[in-house]
Amino acid sequence: MAHRDEVELSAGTIEYEDTGGEGPVAVLLHGVAMDGSLWREVVAGLRPGVRCIVPTLPLGGHRRPMRPDADLSVLGVARLVAEFLERLDLRDVTLAMNDWGGAQALVADGRDERIGRLVITSCEAFENFPPGLPGKNLHTSARLPGGLRTAFTLLKLRPLRRLPMTWGWMTKRPVPAELMDAWFRPLWTSPEIRRDLRKYVLGVPPAAELLRWAERLRAFDRPALVAWASEDRVMPPEHGLRLAALLPQGRHVEIPDSYTLIPVDQPHRLASLMRTFMLDGGAAV
Repeated sequence: MAHRDEVELSAGTIEYEDTGGEGPVAVLLHGVAMDGSLWREVVAGLRPGVRCIVPTLPLGGHRRPMRPDADLSVLGVARLVAEFLERLDLRDVTLAMNDWGGAQALVADGRDERIGRLVITSCEAFENFPPGLPGKNLHTSARLPGGLRTAFTLLKLRPLRRLPMTWGWMTKRPVPAELMDAWFRPLWTSPEIRRDLRKYVLGVPPAAELLRWAERLRAFDRPALVAWASEDRVMPPEHGLRLAALLPQGRHVEIPDSYTLIPVDQPHRLASLMRTFMLDGGAAV
């Protein structure tokens, strides 16, 4: 069973789960309006042999509001990830991301010295911030007074969760209702959590800066696995190919029968790929 803990960072308190153990370390990052439980089945597939650390980032599914003056832009959250690795004194970690692409900014910002390997699964990349139809819908809601409260209150109606503009294109199979309820509850109940999410959604830099982040991946000279959902309708599959081509040691794998949230749609396949990638020291998968 994973141990639950928290760490105080410059922006506020970050909660995380840690399976412990002596194996190589994987730090698993989730996207907007969810928490670390996105990775629950992947974590089960990585054990034993891999120590999994899963923080809940301040992206709307967090339960502890950040400080009012916290920088929660895309780059600001990426810097929090770097600070998290430093505070826990984690080194040579495998940093895995799904949906949220901000960890690319961490590399571009020169804060990747603790990362030994990257696992990039279907996520924001290049100019696709905020991503696809769901991202554009969320951005519009964040710009309107009370928009995020209205948008997420509507998602109490479970049939609305399967619309293309909400979560319908995020997974081929519905996320279990009780899990999604837990993801959304902080946004239903806390104005401060909605404030934090609004900061992030409206904190996307211009397209030229986003493209510069991607270009800086050429400097990441360590093993990198790019696993992309072949049927993704939010994160273009060609972005996976482009990212793998930018990374000097990048390897691209297509995962069939999945939309963006591969840890939900194909957790066993993803866990198998990651185990091989990590335990063989980044060898071909």
